[in-house]
Amino acid sequence: MVVKSELEKLGLQYVDVKIGEANIIGELSREQIKQLDKALRKSGLLVMDDKKSILVEKIKNTIIELVHYTDDQIKVNLSDYLSKRLNHNYTYLANLFSEVKGITIEKFYLTHKIEKVKELIVYNELNLTEIAYKMHYSSVAHLSNQFKKITGLTPSRFKIMKNKRRDTLEDVNDVNIL
Repeated sequence: MVVKSELEKLGLQYVDVKIGEANIIGELSREQIKQLDKALRKSGLLVMDDKKSILVEKIKNTIIELVHYTDDQIKVNLSDYLSKRLNHNYTYLANLFSEVKGITIEKFYLTHKIEKVKELIVYNELNLTEIAYKMHYSSVAHLSNQFKKITGLTPSRFKIMKNKRRDTLEDVNDVNIL
């Protein structure tokens, strides 16, 4: 919404605006890019016109969309999925991503999967078996091993700590608040 609003304020026409991407009609002048960047920075956003940075953002957004906003399991492995979606050789994508972000695509993907698992644990609507199924793990053991590798905690320990933290906050009385 912010991007659409700023584009309209500047009188720029666009085809569509998605997470991390705006398809603008025509070429922008250097001055228009500066104005748009200045306007977007006020909202914590920025304009990227470097092709490598744009591609890295597309990789990130594709993974985030896959993990957080779709329930569908991809029918191919992640490398094939990204190659097809972004029309680039996976080796090129992986090397570029690692160079720019300092982390592998696989690590980024797994970290996001575990963040989603943590979110599902906190919501407390699904048990661990259901979460493993929803997140396309082959078993609860596989999910638990990955969870511990990334967070240092088992999912059960994470849940206990989350509940403990909540209990502690509920027990705080007005005297202790600064």
